[in-house]
Amino acid sequence: MDKFSSVGNQELEAVEDLYQSYLADPNSVDLSWQHFFQGFELARKNYPEKPTAVKLDNIDKEFAILNLILGYRQRGHLFTKTNPVRARRQYLPTLAIENFGLEEKDLETTFQAGNEIGIGPAKLKDILAHLEETYCESVGVEYVYMRHPEVVQWLREKMESTKNKESYTDEKRKHFFYHLKLAVGFENFIHKKFVGQKRFSLEGAEALIPALDSVIERGSELGIEEFVIGMAHRGRLNVLANILEKPYENIFKEFYGKEFEDDIAQGDVKYHLGYENVVTTDFKKQVKLKMLPNPSHLETVGPIVEGMVRSQIEATFKGDYDKAAAIIIHGDAAIAAQGVVYETIQMSQLPGYKTGGTIHLVINNQVGFTTPYLEARSSTYCTDVAKVTRSPVFHVNGDDVEALVFTIKLAMEFRQKFHSDVFIDILCYRKYGHNEGDEPRFTQPMLYKAIAKHKNPRDIYADKLAKMGVMTQEESRQKVKEFDQFLEEKYKASEKIDKLKIRQFLVSEYEKYQMPSKALFAETIETGVDKKFLKAIAEKIYTLPNDLPFFKKVDRIISDRKMMIHDDRLDWAMGELLAYGTLVAEGHPVRVSGQDSERGTFAHRHAAFVIEGTEEKYYPLKHVSEDQAAFNVYNSLLSEYGVMGFEYGYALAQPNGLTIWEAQFGDFHNVAQVIIDQYITSAFEKWGLMNGLTLFLPHGYEGQGPEHSSARIERFLELSTNTNIQVVVPSTPANMFHLLRRQVKMDVRLPLVVFTPKSLLRHPMVVSKLSEFAEGGFRQVIDDATAEPDLVEKVVFTSGRLYYDLAKHQTENAINNIAIVRIEQINPVPVTEIEKILKKYKKADELIWAQDEPQNMGAWPFINRKLPELGLKVVSRPESASPAAGLMEKHKQSLDKIIESIFIPKEVVI
Repeated sequence: MDKFSSVGNQELEAVEDLYQSYLADPNSVDLSWQHFFQGFELARKNYPEKPTAVKLDNIDKEFAILNLILGYRQRGHLFTKTNPVRARRQYLPTLAIENFGLEEKDLETTFQAGNEIGIGPAKLKDILAHLEETYCESVGVEYVYMRHPEVVQWLREKMESTKNKESYTDEKRKHFFYHLKLAVGFENFIHKKFVGQKRFSLEGAEALIPALDSVIERGSELGIEEFVIGMAHRGRLNVLANILEKPYENIFKEFYGKEFEDDIAQGDVKYHLGYENVVTTDFKKQVKLKMLPNPSHLETVGPIVEGMVRSQIEATFKGDYDKAAAIIIHGDAAIAAQGVVYETIQMSQLPGYKTGGTIHLVINNQVGFTTPYLEARSSTYCTDVAKVTRSPVFHVNGDDVEALVFTIKLAMEFRQKFHSDVFIDILCYRKYGHNEGDEPRFTQPMLYKAIAKHKNPRDIYADKLAKMGVMTQEESRQKVKEFDQFLEEKYKASEKIDKLKIRQFLVSEYEKYQMPSKALFAETIETGVDKKFLKAIAEKIYTLPNDLPFFKKVDRIISDRKMMIHDDRLDWAMGELLAYGTLVAEGHPVRVSGQDSERGTFAHRHAAFVIEGTEEKYYPLKHVSEDQAAFNVYNSLLSEYGVMGFEYGYALAQPNGLTIWEAQFGDFHNVAQVIIDQYITSAFEKWGLMNGLTLFLPHGYEGQGPEHSSARIERFLELSTNTNIQVVVPSTPANMFHLLRRQVKMDVRLPLVVFTPKSLLRHPMVVSKLSEFAEGGFRQVIDDATAEPDLVEKVVFTSGRLYYDLAKHQTENAINNIAIVRIEQINPVPVTEIEKILKKYKKADELIWAQDEPQNMGAWPFINRKLPELGLKVVSRPESASPAAGLMEKHKQSLDKIIESIFIPKEVVI
């Protein structure tokens, strides 16, 4: 290493040792020393005539410029020209050269540090100009926190070699103007034609339309064949019209139409609706576009989009992440504050949930409903959640369409290369407050004073094109006028539409399925499986490869399963696993997802076995047959909202399969209530969406306290009609087997809510014979097999775990005048089956509904409302605000009172 006089001998030896380490491995020394040695080498190259006498101040200058370059890369985004309507907040220290130990006289000096940004030896002023153009103009970027050096280098070289811009041809610029003309013209027309009507316009963020067009164009060039889009209200009508090519006349009719066609009961407001289409790109490629419907819970659609994309990647594209991608369009206030965004992003790189990277576009209009951004978040940016997964974030001026398109293309290339999320924060504004009937000046007077004077992105770009000689002002005005006339023609066409029609979503995927109706459950669907076939599947379930080592306790599980088949006493887990095994063998994919679902919360399932000494697992149900459908079971992240949404989206695109979300305990679904309310129970009536998602909600009163006893049956029943969801409480392994097979075999797709057991998983009475799996189908009602009709004076209807307590008491006390009937399917109410039961027990003069839950919970409120003509009496725990008692003894006392009031012929107040 060259000597320099300002360093003493002892210190020099230490520096020389560090330098040798640096030469062997640059990462072996501290980052500051890496920069020092880089600066030293650059300085030495700059002074070849004095190779052994490099002055320390020259080294310091090169080192300072390297720090300056690093400063721009790290903090340049804080000093950009990205806000179109107001000044940015001030951040200190600035990127002034004085803050890096440089002086004005250095501006004309040539430095080797220019090599670092790809421009070769250059004067400091040219280095500064290059950095300013790259990092501080219309595009700001956050990326240096990313973990992998090759990813950072790829982005850095892409940006610094282009200065975050591209030279476009005149034709390309006219193409950008064309899309701005569509976006701005569409909003202006609606504003004039439907004065004051709510539409959540895109005005102020119209550059989103050319941006989305660029995503699709560049994505298709890179191999993407399908995009699934999720977005909230703002700009939705514009995107539907100008990206998904929904007919303008249909959208106009939605502003003043009076009724929907009969196939949709209620419909929804126009800015919630979804759409799908196949569009042709400029390069004549066909691309499928799907926009999911979205409720007013703004970010709810995110995980649903991800699940749908994952499903398409697996089912249609055979695992190729390059073929399908998600686009999620956020609002700034929502992405910053909604917890489901975090949950969704945490899924992005997990094996069971990754989708190959999502393009996140933020319509950043710098305000929530009325809340300014400074009161809407604590983070610097609304997109700071992106740093959870170290995803790059681009902040772009929404008035600069060329900068935005460049960034979009770069983001699309990044996604395809690294299969990682990327965020584009489009800094813009909203012209008219939260909606068109809102007065924003009440809360944002200064901002809206500036917005009132601000030109829209189309006119700004028209001015630019005129100055460049690409298109005269008269030409641009003529194009705007022609489009306005075109929209007027479409409006006239809308007047000829009689009734509004909500176009069915996923038409080809659901063409073989019926619309839901009450008649679907009138007859039993045969789901039995031949005994020989069942035994063959069972053998696969209880057989592990001899050449693989497993944890010793696994042997007990395997031998128990083998013995079940031998003894013809199959438990709950075996019934469930046989359902999966037979389905995948018949070509129906099965996916189970939830917290600890591989083993099961109560260690009953054991669908996977860890190979000892490794992190690998063996899944018996992946080895049922050579040509079987996929079986996948995943332990999810500790999320309910995000994961349930993901599975809903997955099931939506996979109607041929069985998709299950399992709660660790039944009441965990509370955290995902939005998915249940806005999608699972109401999506068909609102949007015509059928979905076969199955929920497993462990439920049972075993004296373990108020948390986790109840899966809140009453909440699902409150949301039930006869044809929107199935609510089921199966009580035998065989009935569970038939239920899961029915879910796939019936010719309609309805969400299935299953209240699964806890203690019954290993209850000695909860077993089924193999013959019960081989015959019949799901039993909606299970009659008392021991009752003699002529002796029965009282019929007790019940469901779930309580049945076994009642049956035990009945048997032990030889009670023969009471029949205990299990209602396995609560919704749709099995009225026909119940009527048959009552005709059988003609002498019964007392009918009871018995339940474990408090009287204001469980199935009773629903049963009482649906079957008032039966005159049922209720026996339950007393009304309560808490689902269950906290003490085991208190629980037992209440259970004893329930049993006593049923079996002792007198009035008992519980």
